[in-house]
Amino acid sequence: MSDPFALPWLLPAPADFRARLKAIRAADSLDAGALRALVQTALDATQLEQASRVVSARIGDLAGAGLRPLKLGIVASHTAKAIAYALPAAALRHEVLLSVELADYGQAAQALLDPASSLAQARPDAILLALDAQALGLARPRLDPAEAEATVTRALDYVAALRAGARANAGAPVIVQTLSTPVESLFGSYDGQLAGTVRWLIAEFNTRLLRSVAGSGDLVLDVAFLAATVGLAQWHDARLWHDAKLPFAVEALPLYADKLGGLLAAFRGLSRKCLVLDLDNTLWGGIIGDDGIDGIQLGQGSGTGEAHLAVQAFALDLRARGVVLAVCSKNEDSAARLPFTGHSEMLLREEHIAVFLANWTDKASNLRQIAATLNIGTDALVFLDDNPAERAQVRQELPEVAVPEVGSNPADFVRILGQAGYFETVSFGDEDRGRAAMYSANAERAAALTNVSNLADYHASLDMVCTIAPFDDAGRARIAQLANKSNQFNLTTRRYTEADIAAIAADPERFTMQVRLADRFGDNGMISVLIFARGAEEWRCETWLMSCRVLGRRVEEAVLAHVAAAARAAGATRLIGEYIPSAKNAMVREHFAKLGFVKTADRADGGTEWALDLETYVPPTLPMILE
Repeated sequence: MSDPFALPWLLPAPADFRARLKAIRAADSLDAGALRALVQTALDATQLEQASRVVSARIGDLAGAGLRPLKLGIVASHTAKAIAYALPAAALRHEVLLSVELADYGQAAQALLDPASSLAQARPDAILLALDAQALGLARPRLDPAEAEATVTRALDYVAALRAGARANAGAPVIVQTLSTPVESLFGSYDGQLAGTVRWLIAEFNTRLLRSVAGSGDLVLDVAFLAATVGLAQWHDARLWHDAKLPFAVEALPLYADKLGGLLAAFRGLSRKCLVLDLDNTLWGGIIGDDGIDGIQLGQGSGTGEAHLAVQAFALDLRARGVVLAVCSKNEDSAARLPFTGHSEMLLREEHIAVFLANWTDKASNLRQIAATLNIGTDALVFLDDNPAERAQVRQELPEVAVPEVGSNPADFVRILGQAGYFETVSFGDEDRGRAAMYSANAERAAALTNVSNLADYHASLDMVCTIAPFDDAGRARIAQLANKSNQFNLTTRRYTEADIAAIAADPERFTMQVRLADRFGDNGMISVLIFARGAEEWRCETWLMSCRVLGRRVEEAVLAHVAAAARAAGATRLIGEYIPSAKNAMVREHFAKLGFVKTADRADGGTEWALDLETYVPPTLPMILE
């Protein structure tokens, strides 16, 4: 029987884990790569805690390793020390450098409703609110319908008050948890139908909790779903609850920590963007070059064929929610494309694939080319391949690429890929729905560039329309998403929650811009965000970021012309810009210089400050329509 708590998408923890960790801990200079590689394996609860101690002890050394820092507050109605001890290593697996501020046991109200509490004073980036059914009054049946309804309402009101307190006193969004259903039932199958049973109370609470969080800027860790995936009888451990108030079995801790780490990564904008698919024995059974289009296994009528069809269906579903699809196969190009055009059972078609690479080049090199074509980092890729040798080569050459250990049975591919959580998200909107098509269009733009003799002709051929507007409610989620995801073209790398964006939009002392770009290939959606602080004489740029997929299209010149006109009309005489260096934004080090700003200061942190004289600034002629 397989382990219900396993993390099958990860390689097993090495047999010499303790020796490796000891060597990392003892070294004078931290080997960040070795530590990151170690936490990318399926560590058990004890190993997670041991690795987390090293992460916490060497957090200063890891600060320069290109990780996303995050301070998490934990407020729990049960024992949460084991969770706090395991999280730093689990978060590191998801490229998050985590520090934890743990509130005292059972002190949720004191920690969140008192602005002088140590948690509020710590100013965490997010707060995990881990409450259990007993603390919420939902652990015993309330068989009077009116009392049952009132019980759920009281629980939700309590959670709402704590969430509001976290916002007001700590300035942080809250991660709330759904509740897992107990194994025991009072009426058997009738429990789910009868108002007031514990199963009904928890189901009603979960449903209404999810509804209350939608659009609020707070997040959800769906513990109810997590417990259901492993089985409620496995998840709950009554002895541990009664003895130590541990909320779940010890064996569940690595899975819980991994899912929370993935959620924190998504909150910080670190979800993967592109699923790269192998072909032979991944999208179909067999080898197209040897077996031919009639010899591959695909479709109804055989277990193997249906399993490969399920992989394609899941890939299409991911594409519909905004994940970009690419192909990376060792094959002749003409043979590799045959099933896409000539097999009646094939669900994926060439138009679904943003970049199609079938050749005899090693796969790590092809993955680099796919990322470059899409203008994303290789750390945004997930590579699905049935071949363990190919997986090993990619892990060796590109450790930042996510490579799920799917095994050899195609029936397992969808479950393992889906459970891994590479595409975890905290919001979903129209921009996300159209993202895959946007990246496909971007690949077409790159191809179009080869058909013109110079850049000016290329820009003119695109028929670009640039739309600039202030922040609004409709764009808030996408603005926050861009602020948390954009790393390379980001002058200050300041991060904002949706609540932060709402406050900025309402601030009369801020000038805001959300920028969209469309062309003859399609709508790129919102691609740039700017925030300027208005002053009487000068406007200071607090945030300027842009999606890398529109680099070189002169959008930055268009938005500068817009803000310069607004500032000049308000009586300002100059614009001030600052560049704050990060591990990934070196590409915009000279951004202000290229736009005509003059450097006014070098900062101690390696950054720079710049000024633009609005009296002498002349807006350029641009190859686009501005709206």
